[in-house]
Amino acid sequence: MILIIDDDSAIRSSLSFMLKRAKYEVIAVSSPREAMEVVRAQAPQLMLMDMNFSLSTSGDEGLTLLKQVKLFRPDVPVILMTAWGSIQLAVQGMQAGAFDFITKPWNNAALLQRIETALQLSQPPSSSDEQPSVEIDRSCIIGQSHGLQEVLQTVARIARTNASVLITGESGTGKELIAEAVHHNSRRASRPFVKVNLGGISQSLFESEMFGHKKGAFTDATSDRIGRFELADKGTIFLDEIGELDLSCQVKLLRVLQDQTFEVLGDSHARKVDVRVVSATNADLQRMVAERTFREDLFYRINLITVHLPALRERKDDIPLLARHFADLQAKANSLPRVEFSSEAIQYLMKLPFTGNIRELKNLVERTMLVSGKQRIEAADFEAQYGKPVSQSEKAASGHFAGMTLEEIERATIEQALCQYKGNLSQVASVLGISRAALYRRLEKYEIHL
Repeated sequence: MILIIDDDSAIRSSLSFMLKRAKYEVIAVSSPREAMEVVRAQAPQLMLMDMNFSLSTSGDEGLTLLKQVKLFRPDVPVILMTAWGSIQLAVQGMQAGAFDFITKPWNNAALLQRIETALQLSQPPSSSDEQPSVEIDRSCIIGQSHGLQEVLQTVARIARTNASVLITGESGTGKELIAEAVHHNSRRASRPFVKVNLGGISQSLFESEMFGHKKGAFTDATSDRIGRFELADKGTIFLDEIGELDLSCQVKLLRVLQDQTFEVLGDSHARKVDVRVVSATNADLQRMVAERTFREDLFYRINLITVHLPALRERKDDIPLLARHFADLQAKANSLPRVEFSSEAIQYLMKLPFTGNIRELKNLVERTMLVSGKQRIEAADFEAQYGKPVSQSEKAASGHFAGMTLEEIERATIEQALCQYKGNLSQVASVLGISRAALYRRLEKYEIHL
């Protein structure tokens, strides 16, 4: 049963009609007092709750009701309803334990999707001994470590929902591969998977890239352009490096994520899309929210589910498997004989900090194979390419970054890459998995001088 709480009779009637057509049992009430009576007596599966009541335009009454509900029925998902102009109320509600929020007027299809997602994710884990399976191309995602298996189990649980997913982890940990796994194991698998590197899109081009433009919309618009959201319709859009997005673009992104509508530049007609959003970042978005460089409402919109990828130093048991995989790929791509690694070579790899994570390991294996030309790689061959780790990296290798903040780890990673690649910014950006523009911003942030 779904419980609707709104003091506007027209909204109660509209929502009740829509949900009953979707085969849900519905109870609609107009006040917090009536809502708590239903909550105590009938244990709803989900609640749709307005934040503003006639007695309180500040939203205090709505927040109080939410807190009471979460105390009495902590497992019931609550979706908040609020006007765009008072969206900060929804943020306060998310902080108080709400599952999601929508703005009025809402998109019926998008609201039904959110209700379905909330109900799916609120179900307790299966008591069956069988674990959920996820069909992932194992030629792309390599490893048997506990940390990686936990990630894949999360993917198995959430893939077939429409929940927005935020993938976190350091550069080079394989966030894009996990995003692809979410898409390919979803009900949208036959539809487009559109990748967008937000770190490589300037503020001036953001609207054109994401929403498209009509011919003549601006000086250089010599033809129509379809935006990334429209290309991803019925599929999944992957927003990589979302932490690099400036505040003005964050507002524009939030609007389309909120109701799945947008306007093409040069065309005033709103267009609707049905898109699942998967985002990724190596930034600490919660810190950025505290510093007001990332919008809190956008943060709650993109991270209904968070998947954190462990760094390679936290899954070192996977290094031999990954090294073997990259060597086989390199041999096949260049028509080379299959190479072997001595036990000393593997031990050498296991001792390295790999601050650039899997991407750095791949680069080292491929470069060593090509330069050495050997069919049996020794530790000395790897050392000839890698060199001696710098002191900061030695600290990372021996202490697993103990006591270091995320910013210190990121700075150490960049400094080591700069040292290893002798200041070649293109190579450094490539191995770190970021754009040159993003690398320049980090060099400026950490006051790293070449």
